[in-house]
Amino acid sequence: QLRLVESGGGLVQPGGSLTLACAASGITLDSYAIGWFRQSPGKEREGVSWISKREGRTNYADSVQGRFIISGDNAEPTVYLQMNNLKPEDTAVYRCAASNRISSYYWSREDMYDLWGRGTQVTVSS
Repeated sequence: QLRLVESGGGLVQPGGSLTLACAASGITLDSYAIGWFRQSPGKEREGVSWISKREGRTNYADSVQGRFIISGDNAEPTVYLQMNNLKPEDTAVYRCAASNRISSYYWSREDMYDLWGRGTQVTVSS
């Protein structure tokens, strides 16, 4: 069964850190790229980060560059999103998505992903 399950969300103070996990079933990270997206109320969903073991590449949105780190564990297989120096504007529902037909150039295009998780809430507030 193909499935993605996110975990690790929660409430954190500004400047704090959280690590999200995207646990995959039925796919391998050698064949599928994983992207993280987020959406907050009243805003469009945006791509946050992306990893492709096949290409050996990662990408980040400008808004999180230098603060977030994406990594993948082939053995589990799970993709992690380490989020540091969190800001209130990072508050959103974070979802991971998988695609076996995407290249780095299109990493933030939602229509290129075929499998989505249900999401995990991240709230940054004092």
